[in-house]
Parts: sequence; structure tokens; C-alpha cells
Amino acid sequence: MTGDPTAAPAPGVPLAAVDRELVEGVAFDSSGLVPAIVQDADGGQVLMLAYMNRDALARTIATGRTWLWSRSRQELWCKGETSGDRQYVREVRVDCDGDAVLLLVDQHGDAACHTKEWSCFHRPAARGPGVPRPDPRP
Repeated sequence: MTGDPTAAPAPGVPLAAVDRELVEGVAFDSSGLVPAIVQDADGGQVLMLAYMNRDALARTIATGRTWLWSRSRQELWCKGETSGDRQYVREVRVDCDGDAVLLLVDQHGDAACHTKEWSCFHRPAARGPGVPRPDPRP
């Protein structure tokens, strides 16, 4: 689905308990966009990174579906209306600076990525052993 505001996407569940002050405080950039990280609500895997404008954020909260702004097509779109791989939003979080949002979603269908991979981040570019934490996270 593209930016046709009259076309209705498959229903989600509107988000409740919205902190309007926090939502209204989101710091959109000079293009009117904010990065939106989309994460699987159950497994925690990062599924994708996209962008939202004010309308996309408002529609996401109102419908419980992931709405985004396509920078390449310059239009609003509801994730999965073309592919069938829909996202149903459980929670919207705003980072400490208010300049990024995190969507915790239930991913339906085969993939979040347009390449038909579960995650857009399926290509490891570098790996290492890391340094394990001595104690569990507080």
C-alpha cells in the first residue's frame, strides 16, 4: 500500500496507554523524519531500520500497524500491505534524546526484509569473540 489515506490496511490493535508528551517530543530531523528501528517483540532480533514522519508515527499508534515514510518513493506506506508480511506493533519506545524510535512488533508472514529475509540485517560484515560481561546486567 502506498500513501492513499483512504485505503484501509489489514486491521491491527490501536496502542493504548500512550504518553502523548513523549510522542509529541520526538525530534524529527530537518526533513521531518526520525529513524525507526523495528525489532521482533519476542526474540529481540532487529528486523529493519526505516524512517517515520509525524503522520507515520501517528498512524502507527492509532492502528497498531507499522507505518513508515519511503524516502525513495516519497510516500507513506503501511508495512506488509503489498508483500503480506505485516507487522503488528506491541510497543513504541523513544530513545533518551528523542531522536529515534523503536517499534517492538509481532512479525507476520515470511519476512521483514524486501529481499524475503526474516531480517534486513542478515549479512554479517565482521565478527569477533567480544568480551563477555563478568556479571549479569543490573
